[in-house]
Amino acid sequence: MKNMCVAHRGFSGKAPENTLAAIRMAIALPFVRWMEIDVQLTRDGVPVVIHDFSLDRTTNGHGKVKNMDYEHVRRLDAGSWKGRAFRGERVPSLEEVLQLASGRLRLNIELKTSGDMYPGLEKAVIDLVNTHGMRDEVVLTSFDAGSLQRIKELDPRFRTGLIYDARSGDPARKLKELDCSFLSISFDRLNPGLAKLLAERGVRVMAWTVNKAKEMRRLAAMHSDIMICTNRPDIWGDTFLEI
Repeated sequence: MKNMCVAHRGFSGKAPENTLAAIRMAIALPFVRWMEIDVQLTRDGVPVVIHDFSLDRTTNGHGKVKNMDYEHVRRLDAGSWKGRAFRGERVPSLEEVLQLASGRLRLNIELKTSGDMYPGLEKAVIDLVNTHGMRDEVVLTSFDAGSLQRIKELDPRFRTGLIYDARSGDPARKLKELDCSFLSISFDRLNPGLAKLLAERGVRVMAWTVNKAKEMRRLAAMHSDIMICTNRPDIWGDTFLEI
């Protein structure tokens, strides 16, 4: 089965997203070879793994990530919202996640930014990944074209990917313009023609977020190279490993 399983923010169906608990649960499943995470910068320039621009939904803190120092963010509880068993889980730094994932999981690192929201984000992420010798184990993705261009300017050896969710437009053309070899796309935006075209061009496609077996099978039938990004890697296992 070529349709690789990508754990979305770790095993986020069972554990609090983007925490070390969710990552460890994903690593524990031998068929999970990829994981998608989200990275932002604290006010003092530390890359942290969290999805929302605000702390409110997934922690007991309030306010914007970009307005908080790392020492403040790391003290927050990022687990209790998911269940008492996860009380005390923290917002991890990218450094911690790289240490845990190295040699175990490849990473799709989404740079959560827009315009000049996070000056220096690209360099901070690139420097950490290179320090850990993981450049060949990651793809750096973003909705933001400027961010993808900055990555290539800083270190063209990095593989980059466009995140695309528009109902219209030409993602294949946009990928070519940005020199991207990876497309992250909402699963309901993907069709067989686009999947075939991109595969012929050597572009890897990841479809998100797919949590039902029926949709997983539909994508697998569409093309064998489509990566399936899911909150529920256990469902992926039940769907494909029984075949």
